[in-house]
This record gives sequence, structure tokens and C-alpha cells, in this order.
Amino acid sequence: MKRVLTIQDISCLGKCSLTIALPVISALGSETVILPTAVLSTHTMFKNFTCKDLSDQIDPIVDHWKSEGVEFDAIYTGYLGTIEQIDQVKRIFDMFRGDDTLVIVDPVMADNGKLYPAFDMEYVKKNAGLCAEADIVVPNITEASFMTGMEYKEEYDESYIKELLSRLNDLGAKTSVLTGVGLEPGKTGVMGYESKTGEYYVYQNNRIDATYHGTGDVFSSTCVGQIMKGKNWRDAMRIAADYTARTIEVTLQNPKKPWYGVDFEATIPELINMK
Repeated sequence: MKRVLTIQDISCLGKCSLTIALPVISALGSETVILPTAVLSTHTMFKNFTCKDLSDQIDPIVDHWKSEGVEFDAIYTGYLGTIEQIDQVKRIFDMFRGDDTLVIVDPVMADNGKLYPAFDMEYVKKNAGLCAEADIVVPNITEASFMTGMEYKEEYDESYIKELLSRLNDLGAKTSVLTGVGLEPGKTGVMGYESKTGEYYVYQNNRIDATYHGTGDVFSSTCVGQIMKGKNWRDAMRIAADYTARTIEVTLQNPKKPWYGVDFEATIPELINMK
């Protein structure tokens, strides 16, 4: 059985980060080891949430794992709350990255043309350095534009996306995948670039007129789980895009329509059988 380490925050209530990564990757057949960077009472879409930074626990935990001879087939990072945690994650890469260990970085820090309130350009620079050490990076267009220094555009063409991808790979990642890419009206999806082969890959779904917290985590976690099942990165991205879209569709059918996250639990049985 493959073993995946995922490093990100955990919310006691709310569907995002580790509360998505753990069940999704596990359902796809890999042992999922978690390293929480912070614990929140709810995710940040709620008001008055509490947050406990766990930076002081990270080094003791990974040192214990190292002493036990623990190894990982993949390391997958999501939201990291501080620059110091980025440095800690780089140390983890150094400690546990074997010849066949896949490193996937989702540089969660921005959306819709703006950085999240907690972050600044120094954090962007550090996150770009983390992406440089990845095999696969999966930013959205906003995050990619910040890291590459390109202008953020809400209206764009394929040449703009290709240049973003090329500049992401110039940072050092082997494969870059942009999420939230719509190349024609009414469509959205992903576009990726593999530097070794020079190959681009595009996959589009019908755009659903709804926005939910945590859909990026659903996508990234599904990618990781599918790659661990033996899928190549292109098929993994396709399945992840389909699964994310399907989960949004199912959530819209929920009479209560939970605003705080998608009903991915209801669609996990479908995910297991997706090919």
C-alpha cells in the first residue's frame, strides 16, 4: 500500500484542507498520514473562528518519524500559514524524499487576483521557492501570476496560460498544472505542462454557476490519490476535474445547500470507480 504524507491545516468544522485530503486519499487506497500545521474551530469562511498554530509541534513529530524509519511514497502540501512553516516543509522534503517519492505542492495563498489577508509578497517568494522543489505544482491562476510576476488577467487566451505554465516550470517544478482555466465561454478546467516532454494538456468541463469553499482541496487531493493508484498526471487531473464538478452538482441538489463546503462525502463512492 502506498503511503502519503499531507501537510496542511485542519478545521474541526468545515470542509477543506485535511478534512478533505484524509478521506479522499484514503478512499483511493493509500495510507494517509497527516501533519496538521494549525487547528481551527471552523474554517475561515465562518466568523469568530479560533486558530492554534502548531508550528512548534512539526519538528518533534517529523523527528520521531525519522527515528522510526518511516518512509513516504508521496508528500503533498496545502495551506501553510507562515513563512517559517514553509522552511519546516523544506526540511521535511530533505528528510523524507527518496528517489521515488513524489512531491506535490498546492501553493494555497490567493484567489480572484488577490492574496489572502495573512500573506504578503515575501510569503509569495517563499512559496515560489517551495514550488521549485516540487514534482507537480497545482496553483490557480492568481497564485501563478503572483509567483511568476506576470499580470493577473480575468480575461485571457491560451497563449497567456501557456506562458504562465512555462514560467512556473522555470521556477523548478517538473510539471505545472493551472486550475480554474476556462478557454472558451461556459467552460472551466485545467491546463498543464510537463517540462521533460514539452507536452501541454488541456481538459475542460462545463462551468457550474456556484462557488464553494474547499473545491481546490477536492481537486488536489483527488490528483494525489489517483497518481498513487498508478494514473499518469494527465489522467489524474482529468478525473479530479470531473470529480470536483460532479461533487458541486450533487451539493447543489442538497436542499440545505451547505455554503461552507461541498458534499464530497456523498460522491466518494463514485470517485472510487472513476477511470
